[in-house]
Amino acid sequence: MTVNSLPVATSWYSVEPLADGVTLLTEPHVDPLLRANLFHVRGRDADLLVDTGTGIAPLRPALGGLLDPGRPVIVVATHAHYDHVGGMHEFEERLVHPAEARQLAGEDIFASLLAADFPQEWRDQAAAEGYPLPDVLVTAVPWEGYDPASYTVVPAPATGTIEEGDEVSLGDRAFTVLHTPGHSPGGISLLEEETGIFFSGDAVYDDVLLDELPGSDIPDYLRTMRRLRGLVGVTIVHAGHGASFGAERLRELCDAYLTLRG
Repeated sequence: MTVNSLPVATSWYSVEPLADGVTLLTEPHVDPLLRANLFHVRGRDADLLVDTGTGIAPLRPALGGLLDPGRPVIVVATHAHYDHVGGMHEFEERLVHPAEARQLAGEDIFASLLAADFPQEWRDQAAAEGYPLPDVLVTAVPWEGYDPASYTVVPAPATGTIEEGDEVSLGDRAFTVLHTPGHSPGGISLLEEETGIFFSGDAVYDDVLLDELPGSDIPDYLRTMRRLRGLVGVTIVHAGHGASFGAERLRELCDAYLTLRG
């Protein structure tokens, strides 16, 4: 599909209520390689937003009635790849691991919707892992006249950093930060110990995991997988891409990676 033939999307985001006050947002017109999961969690004193997608279209309006003007929104970037941080600039409180704060501020971050812009080794790796890139990584545009070639990520310097063991509190809910590097150096995950809800980012999802990107580290990934395999109390994994899954599938995915790379 060429840029000029792309239709205008009726709506850019899909919004799906899940259990326990969690809402899933995705960008269905973005290629699966970049189609990240975004999660909103309602809290008493604040809301949590885990990742913000590509930023191709404004995200805050899509949250609609989920947001209360009197309740702040704490936005956590599980990592600083552009498919997860494109909408960060729309929000006032932005948290990321210190190892990726520079990227969130716009330094050394790659961002494109055109396959031709990707380094050849990235394209080769994606193809080898079952992700052959189309020429344009969207199947629609958000409005008439939008040019995917003009896409860029708006810098959004972190207002704070979070590390292993920190807690993100919503008043009546609390999420513990786990540093889960491998896919990227500052990858983090969030665990709500009371419910067993686990936001894994791209540390683990139910598909082929990418571990040879710039900044990826396979030894770190192996350590992360050993840790995740032993997590106690997880009931549901809301991953950075694809469908959510339970604790048994988490162990299976960890075992598969450890067998592949260990």
